[in-house]
Amino acid sequence: MKIIPNKNNLIKFIYREKNLGFVPTMGSFHPGHLSLIKKCISQCDKTVVSIFVNKPQFNRKKDYKKYPRDLKKDINKIKNLKVDYLYLPNLKQIYPKGINKDIQISSFKKKLCGKYRPGHFEAVADVIDRFINIIKPKKIYLGKKDMQQLKIIEHFVKKNHIKTKVVGCKTIREKNGMAYSSRNSLLSHDEKIIASKIYKLLIRNKKKLIRKYISLNQIKNKISKLGVKTIDYINILDINKLIRPYQKNNNYKIFIAYYLRSTRLIDNI
Repeated sequence: MKIIPNKNNLIKFIYREKNLGFVPTMGSFHPGHLSLIKKCISQCDKTVVSIFVNKPQFNRKKDYKKYPRDLKKDINKIKNLKVDYLYLPNLKQIYPKGINKDIQISSFKKKLCGKYRPGHFEAVADVIDRFINIIKPKKIYLGKKDMQQLKIIEHFVKKNHIKTKVVGCKTIREKNGMAYSSRNSLLSHDEKIIASKIYKLLIRNKKKLIRKYISLNQIKNKISKLGVKTIDYINILDINKLIRPYQKNNNYKIFIAYYLRSTRLIDNI
């Protein structure tokens, strides 16, 4: 595995590659990241993994500062996975002239997390756009845990980078049902128990919600009783009808975002 901090050096290594896969990350690797990387390796001739904590996508400075970082640990976790290139750019390399304030993305940005994180999805699309322009991958691998982000980026890449395909990869979960997330490391033992109970509650009631035997408010009340003080949203949406062109088959997911103390967790089930 070649560790490359310089953009021009990376381009020299990869410019002839025709079946190049790319996994963008912010580091703090967990089994979800490793699953993305393994899928990329299995489908592509060469794999580039990036670690870059993208400051513009954070709505609060303190969230950016407290985002978990451990580069040495991350390198140890992937050094035996046959990753070809680990790209570690700095802020100036990715944003030599600042952010793109005119980036255009799907109107789906206004729903769910978009209501609470203005500019977040534009910032994610901006950084993905920049990475694709540098790396020019055939495929880019993103997790389905961030389903809204996945759908927005799929749409954006399809419109702006016709030679690159977004591959959505399944959510990897802990034994207790929680979706793996770098932010899970910020939770206490008791908070992880609450998050596990929320996952199990949603799984049990998903069919009832789809058939409208139970309301979202009833579920929200049950979650509040588990000890959650702030719920940004809980909604049930057909993911095949989020962004045009719509697909015929229905595929319903429960989308949720809530706080345990100051840690914001999202999931879709």
